[in-house]
Amino acid sequence: MKLNRVHHVAVLCSDYERSLTFYRDVLGLQVLSEHYRAERQSYKTDLALNGVFVVELFSFPNPPQRLTNPEAAGLRHLAFEVDDVDAARSEVMEKGVPCEQVRVDPLSGKKFVFCFDPDNLPIEFYEKA
Repeated sequence: MKLNRVHHVAVLCSDYERSLTFYRDVLGLQVLSEHYRAERQSYKTDLALNGVFVVELFSFPNPPQRLTNPEAAGLRHLAFEVDDVDAARSEVMEKGVPCEQVRVDPLSGKKFVFCFDPDNLPIEFYEKA
């Protein structure tokens, strides 16, 4: 098998409007398509980064909470490459999203920082290589 690239990451949210606002207005992802599926009481929205589909946002009634933060089995976090970690942190914090302190990856020497989406999914900003 030859894998070409990561096609998308699916994120299940508890409050669709709050999460859509975060991914669209805080992170700046563009909505490619948005569908409400009445039979499932669920939204499915495709979001893009620089025109490339990367996040599939789902809503369902009463999804379970994350068990631990961030060490639950499954997806640990979603990471985005940025040119300037400090600037990304400042911009997100100006939009009312708290962030951890900037750290340095001991293996790569690159800076990174975490914030959290409305459902406490860790979002990482990682310094461009």
